[in-house]
Amino acid sequence: MKKKWSVLLCSLLLVGMLAGCGKEENNAAPVTTEPATTSDTTAPAAAEESGKYADGSYYAEGEFDADSGWKPYIVLTVKDGKIATADWNFVSSKGGPDKKAVDKAGNYGMKEKGGAQAEWYEQAETAEKFLIEKQDPAAITLNDEGKTDAITGVSIHVNDLANLSKKALDAGPIEPGTYKDGSYHAEGDQFDADSGWKSTVDLTVANGKIIYAFFSGVNEAGDDKQAYSIDGKYGMKEKGGSVAEWHEEAQTAQAFLIEKQDPAAITLNDEGKTDAITGVTIHVTDFVTLSQKALEGAK
Repeated sequence: MKKKWSVLLCSLLLVGMLAGCGKEENNAAPVTTEPATTSDTTAPAAAEESGKYADGSYYAEGEFDADSGWKPYIVLTVKDGKIATADWNFVSSKGGPDKKAVDKAGNYGMKEKGGAQAEWYEQAETAEKFLIEKQDPAAITLNDEGKTDAITGVSIHVNDLANLSKKALDAGPIEPGTYKDGSYHAEGDQFDADSGWKSTVDLTVANGKIIYAFFSGVNEAGDDKQAYSIDGKYGMKEKGGSVAEWHEEAQTAQAFLIEKQDPAAITLNDEGKTDAITGVTIHVTDFVTLSQKALEGAK
């Protein structure tokens, strides 16, 4: 009998010891394993550490407005993750300087003609400063007319500023070109004795690249050659059997220059024409030489 109790007692003691060991193990602090450190580990991007956006240049453009003839564009620069500069502007389908240049020269006249409290370019600059301050295009809240109550002193339409800023930032930074931003003009020395036209070229550079080119001409009556052709007064198809009108071929040449970014890409033959641009049969010597002349100021 004593032997049975001894066996039972030993069994109970053994169970208690095991239970105690299990309880002690459950109460122990969890063991954590540090992630292995290797030479492949990379630091967070600079933009994530210091700001919202990646450093660099940003660009976006809209379409020509059917009524006004203006096409909007914007250039943004980001430094240390933040929008540092903003240039919101327009080019005209009729040629000539950009909208800010036209306005600063006194040829837009919002104050004189419309009774505005400030000129267009002044309001545009105020809106640009607001974007830089807020660092978010969404801060420019818009009403149904494309205007905003968010920016004091700005009564102009700012929907293009808000929308193109977002478009540019969403697309990410792009490599800038080598030209100096601005509008550039060059024209021939005299009216051609045979045709009566004097060639003109207007170029606009933004983010260092040619974004706009307008090849046209003017006669002594003050007519614009592209407009003259659009109105059917030039008549290359009707009078010369051409497959396209003069303004259509001129616009094809313009697009080629914007694509190539160098007037020298338009190679010329002895007649002053080119085989480099499909569909262009007009003389383009003046387009090449005047584009080169205009870009002298952009270097």
